[in-house]
Amino acid sequence: MRTTIRIPKPAALAAAVCLALGGPALAADKAGKSAGHPKTTEGELRYMGPPSGVKPEEVPAPPTPPPMTKAEFERAKRIYFERCAGCHGVLRKGATGKPLTPDITLKRGTEYLKAFINFGSPAGMPNWGTSGELSPEEVDLMARFLQHEPPTPPEYGMKEMKATWKVLVPPEKRPKRKMNRINIENLFSVTLRDAGKVALINGDTKKIEAVIDTGYAVHISRLSASGRYLYTIGRDAVVNLIDLWMDPPQTVAQIKVGLEARSVETSKYKGWEDKYAIAGTYWPPQYVIMKGDTLEPLKIVSTRGFTVDTQEYHPEPRVAAIVASHQRPEFIVNVKETGKILLVDYTDLKNLKVTTIDAARFLHDGGWDRTRRYFLTAANKSNKIAVVDSKRGKLVKLIEVGKIPHPGRGANFVDPKYGPVWATSHLGDEHIAVIGTDPKGHPQYAWKVVRMLKGQGGGSLFIKTHPKSHHLYVDTPLNPDPKLSQTVAVFDIRHLEKGYKVLPIAKWAKLGPGPKRVVQPEFNKAGTEVWFSVWNKKDQRSAIVVVDDRTLKLKAVIKDKRLVTPTGKFNVYNTRHDIY
Repeated sequence: MRTTIRIPKPAALAAAVCLALGGPALAADKAGKSAGHPKTTEGELRYMGPPSGVKPEEVPAPPTPPPMTKAEFERAKRIYFERCAGCHGVLRKGATGKPLTPDITLKRGTEYLKAFINFGSPAGMPNWGTSGELSPEEVDLMARFLQHEPPTPPEYGMKEMKATWKVLVPPEKRPKRKMNRINIENLFSVTLRDAGKVALINGDTKKIEAVIDTGYAVHISRLSASGRYLYTIGRDAVVNLIDLWMDPPQTVAQIKVGLEARSVETSKYKGWEDKYAIAGTYWPPQYVIMKGDTLEPLKIVSTRGFTVDTQEYHPEPRVAAIVASHQRPEFIVNVKETGKILLVDYTDLKNLKVTTIDAARFLHDGGWDRTRRYFLTAANKSNKIAVVDSKRGKLVKLIEVGKIPHPGRGANFVDPKYGPVWATSHLGDEHIAVIGTDPKGHPQYAWKVVRMLKGQGGGSLFIKTHPKSHHLYVDTPLNPDPKLSQTVAVFDIRHLEKGYKVLPIAKWAKLGPGPKRVVQPEFNKAGTEVWFSVWNKKDQRSAIVVVDDRTLKLKAVIKDKRLVTPTGKFNVYNTRHDIY
């Protein structure tokens, strides 16, 4: 077989070179089109033809990542999105967790990454290998995967949302009154993380009233202002609307608002109760406002933009915590990577008004002070707490705290010396920062760290108390030391200087083998009991441990084969009224 290579005539070759250099075109047809680019005019070629100012020798060739088969890459991608993206970002640019882009990971190498994934760190990196969450094979797989370029997921807009939107029971066909005999105000919505469900547990009887299919790894449960509807959002961005009046309670509407998410909330301002719901997504970085009783998507708003400090563009500023203002008809939206807090006025969606508050990068969780006027929220990797006056719509202060604050909603109590305060624990160190919150009664302490308590260690996710309790509970589920991850520290608010007492929650559960991480204290409505999740692997037994708040003694252990990887718990009354 002969191959013929055609050598261009000198004139044609000169024309091509001249075009590339932006000079006059020597080869064009009668219609004024370039012979080499039949759909491009001579003028366009002249405009686009000049060479780039980038010198080829200045652009280094990328290092070669370790080999992976297509099947291995797909498996690693699934593990990453399920386990890692929440801290490190979909594009692996980092937030709570460090950046994991190839320019960093290739320098570290496979063995270094394997050790870090296997053993974790006190700063909050879970010990994925030694805890049994990932096998040695999976640890090796992830170490290799992290050295490849991160895959970019597709965008997700109104068309995609509406394709998933389901109204299973229309509002007009729902009960006109409560049909069950459950004391709804003392009902707990319990996340069954790896099962993709929530369990509704009766706080009075300790019995499971219903197990409801939801999205994967529900991050939070939120209550409508009326207390009738329960909203859940999975990390896969599936939102469920559950009617607690039905017998048994069940999902009446559902929608998928993106590919990854963490937050959902409902309108609570007087006159707007239950009218709207809002969900914020990690990917794509945006939020959507929906009808409160059907989840019909109404308006999508992107959060991509520039950071508050270096003013550089960020392609993945994820929506973290969202709370509903009690002072104005607004949602307060944390944009994580850019460090901006958005006050979204929902009175006119067609002419949406958004106030942007510059705070600090890596905004995450937060909650109200006891008056429900001031919103205190963690900028976790910036080691700050931002305080927003929701009545005036302004930033009050940025407060330096410990390493990587992670309050959940935080804890409000009256300090015997400093008056009303709000507290947060930390992922990165053992301290609990106590901040004054009473600018009128105790102005000398307002918006200052008045105490820095020493707890068990880093790796704390949640801190909790109750207006009727004199105890402050601090978990440490992400600490690599099982002695800490399986216990909780309890402070007596009346004598904080005396330190903490340790409760052996996992030991009380009597579950046998497994990591048995103890996570998220949650009070019952009366403030007399504290519930803890003992979180084991999906194929191991887990439990809910109930402690008598007055005596700090074991009161009950809830065990059921349906309690698969229980994590977050949300008491209906406390969640509805922002009591923490």
